[in-house]
Amino acid sequence: MTDKVSIVLVGVGGYGNIYAEELLMSNNVNAYLKGVVDITLEKSRFYDEIMKKEIPVYDSLENFYKEHDADLAIIATPIHLHKKQACLAMENGSHVLCEKPVTADVEELHQMIETRDRTKKMLAIGFNWSFTDSVQELKQDIVAGKFGQPKRMKSLVLWPRNADYYNRSGWAGKQFGPNGEKIFDSVLSNATAHFLHHLFYLSGESISTSTKIQELKAELYRANPIETFDTCAVNIKTSNNVEILYLASHAVKDEYKPQYFLEFENATITYHPNDEGDEIVATWKNGETKVYKSPDRIHLRKLDRMVEAVEQNSHEVLCGPEAAGAHVYAIDGIHRSVDPIPTFPKHLIQYDESNKLTTVSGLEEALKNCYEQFKMPAELEFDWSRPGKTITYE
Repeated sequence: MTDKVSIVLVGVGGYGNIYAEELLMSNNVNAYLKGVVDITLEKSRFYDEIMKKEIPVYDSLENFYKEHDADLAIIATPIHLHKKQACLAMENGSHVLCEKPVTADVEELHQMIETRDRTKKMLAIGFNWSFTDSVQELKQDIVAGKFGQPKRMKSLVLWPRNADYYNRSGWAGKQFGPNGEKIFDSVLSNATAHFLHHLFYLSGESISTSTKIQELKAELYRANPIETFDTCAVNIKTSNNVEILYLASHAVKDEYKPQYFLEFENATITYHPNDEGDEIVATWKNGETKVYKSPDRIHLRKLDRMVEAVEQNSHEVLCGPEAAGAHVYAIDGIHRSVDPIPTFPKHLIQYDESNKLTTVSGLEEALKNCYEQFKMPAELEFDWSRPGKTITYE
């Protein structure tokens, strides 16, 4: 196995199971698991396979590095552990692929960048779409100016999540960890984080960067008994004069696949998945079109690309902290824009016992209406809407 990239997988529950499956059950990656770090490994569906293959198991990353090294560390642990573990891995000579979001703390983001620069290790953040060939092709066309300057972008994601989702871990829906660490787990920072980051990434002026936030205003709401929020509307103005509207909720009955509409000087770009297809389509004002393959069919292209980068010592990171950082600033901004977070009026909240699902009456239609009109809920004056403060960045 000396010719393969050695990997330590930190966190085998949750999303870590997807990495474990690829590395244990597939031959598609030129890499192997050198060690696993998890304090509750017995809960993983790959526990027996890990034991069978006699892969070393540790209760901490520190203990792994006392006995081993690894070319690449994959961090798939709770949000508030990312910075410490990613920095520890780089300090011990490993490149890092850290799951999204990179962190919930702006200061931690800069500490991770400092550690990366000092250790000269790669640090990639696992926003799936940014690593796909289709999104890379789209981003190259945007950077090349084929559509003109970006002007406005909007995205809508309605993904029902029930009580089991919020009970899956002790940190789900929490604002802070046991020692005061910022978690800010929410619909925006976790399940739908990919799609907000995607808008930032496509707005960025180079292949490896996202745009920067200049101004932000949020509306945050909750129907579920959590500390953060399950519904959000965010209006963002970027440093390169792009206006972004982002709408998302878990407190809805029907799933509405992620979609977006991007307006440029000379073209529009749409991603509106339906029964007929889920490609990204660019349409110029003269009627010409270009179709990009769906970015949603290959979830582990990030792993392939990182293994290739380690093999080739290329230090090419398509989605590093410079690309993922805008999302961290957005999480910081929305929690400053809305504090405390309001709960939807009780008479609108419904609970489906059989599906353990909490929903808000009329919310799905309201957010679709906001998307169509490029408006925040408070602008459309819904009874439950509460505008947040405007947050500005230098």
